[in-house]
Amino acid sequence: MATKYTKHFLDKLENLFASSDYMLRYEKGNFKSGYCVLNDAKIVIVNKYFPLEGKINALIDILIELNLDPADFKDKANHDFLTELRQTQLKF
Repeated sequence: MATKYTKHFLDKLENLFASSDYMLRYEKGNFKSGYCVLNDAKIVIVNKYFPLEGKINALIDILIELNLDPADFKDKANHDFLTELRQTQLKF
């Protein structure tokens, strides 16, 4: 699966976070990498001033870093999307 820089693709990524234990928030800030992960509180913060492409790339980086288990998702669509996303990203 190629990374698609569309609002629909961003919505699918956001849906993964909504289905996980992590809460996704868009906030302003001066993040060195554009995002911040607070593991103890299970909060992911992405710079809200990022363009669409930046938000998608940041969320993909975070998903890889968090190493979420696709089996934890009840929704099969989220399970399949995360599995496919991981397989694609590991090739690079």
